[in-house]
Amino acid sequence: MSRSRFEKLNPDKQHRLIESAAEEFAAKGYEAASLNRILEQAGMSKSSLYYYFDDKADLFTTLVDRSLGLLFREIGGFDASTLTEDNFWSEMEALAQRFTALGNSNAWYVKMGRMFYRLRSDPAHSAPTERSFVAARRWITDILRKGQALGAVRTDLPETLLVDAVMGLGEALDLWVLNHWDEIPDDARLRMANDQVGLFRRLLAP
Repeated sequence: MSRSRFEKLNPDKQHRLIESAAEEFAAKGYEAASLNRILEQAGMSKSSLYYYFDDKADLFTTLVDRSLGLLFREIGGFDASTLTEDNFWSEMEALAQRFTALGNSNAWYVKMGRMFYRLRSDPAHSAPTERSFVAARRWITDILRKGQALGAVRTDLPETLLVDAVMGLGEALDLWVLNHWDEIPDDARLRMANDQVGLFRRLLAP
């Protein structure tokens, strides 16, 4: 995608397109979502769409990126500068709790997560999802470095190995939770969020 082209698009048109895409993907799922319906709702032509995006997968991944930004705003953000050795892991638990509570109250994020991982598992369409993982890797690296500086994260293994381990465990947990979400009561999901942070802590604590 020519991201710079889309970012230069009139903000109102950006908003209409993203909103139309969100409604269509939420209602129909990724596979059945129609670009024609999205474009009709947004008041755009197909030629215009392909000026800004490579294909449906590219549009969807841009929607994911925007939604993640909105998600962080809805949970109140996360200020790593407030972390200390004493509160590092309790703040990670609080962050996981806020993410889970938002999923409990807004099913769109759960649907989006399922669609994202289905797309990622499809070799023909997974390329656009890589930028979300690059951003996640960057964020995890920063948090691990902060934790190491505070004495809350181990320093005896290479940084890239720790990041790979966190990414792998995180993806496994995401997939399991998304696949079993409907079977788990809201309060059990919140308890499980702390258990998941516990897995990361056992992996990373000095």
